[in-house]
Amino acid sequence: MLGSKELAMQVGSFLKDLMDQYNHTSHDVEKLAVVERPFVVLDPVMISTSGHKLIQEDAKAAIVEWVFPYVDIVTPNKFEAEELLNRSLTSFEDIERGAKDILDMGVKSVLIKGGHALGEQQQQQQQQEEEGDMYAQDYFLSKEPPLDKDGKERICDGCRGVWLRSDRYDSIHTHGTGCTLSSVIASALAIGHQQRSLVAVGGESSSIGGTGAARSIYMTDACVLAKAYITAGVARGVPIGQGPGPVVHTSFPSQKEYFPSIVLDPRTRRQDMEGFLKMKRMTTQSILPTKDSGDKGELFLGKLLPIVDSVDWMERLVELEEITDIQLRIKGETDESKILDLVQKCQNICERHGTRLWINDFWKAAVKAKCFGVHMGQEDLARCADEGGLEAIKSNGLALGISTHSYAELATALGIKPSYISLGPIFGTKSKNVAFDPQGLETVRKWRDLIGPDIPLVAIGGINDAERTKQVKCAGADCVAVIGAVQKDDIATSVKLLEEAMS
Repeated sequence: MLGSKELAMQVGSFLKDLMDQYNHTSHDVEKLAVVERPFVVLDPVMISTSGHKLIQEDAKAAIVEWVFPYVDIVTPNKFEAEELLNRSLTSFEDIERGAKDILDMGVKSVLIKGGHALGEQQQQQQQQEEEGDMYAQDYFLSKEPPLDKDGKERICDGCRGVWLRSDRYDSIHTHGTGCTLSSVIASALAIGHQQRSLVAVGGESSSIGGTGAARSIYMTDACVLAKAYITAGVARGVPIGQGPGPVVHTSFPSQKEYFPSIVLDPRTRRQDMEGFLKMKRMTTQSILPTKDSGDKGELFLGKLLPIVDSVDWMERLVELEEITDIQLRIKGETDESKILDLVQKCQNICERHGTRLWINDFWKAAVKAKCFGVHMGQEDLARCADEGGLEAIKSNGLALGISTHSYAELATALGIKPSYISLGPIFGTKSKNVAFDPQGLETVRKWRDLIGPDIPLVAIGGINDAERTKQVKCAGADCVAVIGAVQKDDIATSVKLLEEAMS
């Protein structure tokens, strides 16, 4: 805790020396592997969650002047944010503006913690408690640009502003939540940095660097994991000694009930968040979907989801009884009229054969052609949300599948409540230029746990034979999206082997 001006100045001086050392050696090839710029996570510890001031008055200004310039993320609670800004934060808009103003003080990122009180009026809180709709929300904002090399934004990119939501557990055993959260953020960032460093040492084909999700832990992912960890700790809180007890320290987040979602609008209540067309997971007890099942009863996602880019392959695959779902991925075409013509042609083919057509990314054409569903990557999902496309897809009754590669992207998908969530690439693949490393089977197992039983999990990437198909099925995937594995001379045999591997 930087409780005095002198202590804040001393820590700031240390950080300056540390960063100067990095700046002087970062371009020295021989020392590059030794000297790395550290991440700096600051929990300001200025005011307790009960509202008591914990530091001297002049310490605040010293922290801003001496420490903030070197901070990657600062994690004030609502009271501390108000103290930094010298004003009250009483609405969601206040929180968002406040976060921007804190960034202007010199830090790279800010996570304003508020639990159930952030941006909500007392009347709103009371109504939520009466309706059993209680959740805790935090707001994250960053100066960092999107990860995409072309600058395309995802909903989970901190530069857009991100609202994190989790269930709220009414517990008094919450001592240490702020310190624990900042420590988990630092630990998660260290994991991501370590895994990427191992890949850099071992080369792109190296398997020693863990999973793609671990290598993809950046700031938003770290905040998501920290919120999951804190939620689990509060939920399991127990009294130790007299009075309220400490937050419980658990394990790496792996349970759906504690994992947060990223919501587009913090004002939306749970009962008002209608999901997309619901599809069920295929189980050993499920009645297999058939071509002539139509819309009768419940909708089950097929075990195989072939991805094609031409009418020729579409016509060949829809002939097979095992193929109930198929996805069209259009490459290299930007003319909207040509895209719509191709989508409509494929939709007509699928309708004749009782096959459900999913369109990759081009949601406007999918809506116009009355296709069954749309599949979206994270960048296209953000653009679609900004254009009002999610409501158009939902109001027209289309299903929605969402790609995920990292913990923040998974939190985004869970907040949107799609028809299915996909994870990839599971194995190395050459069919698409992907920005994420192979996930491996362990991530499939983790995603299955974090998604929960209500949403099908689709595995994609490098699943090119029956053996790999069986592996991802055993790890928890409900469906495999395949490209090269079905585009072979003997299509019928290839598809049959894959279908058997998923049974």
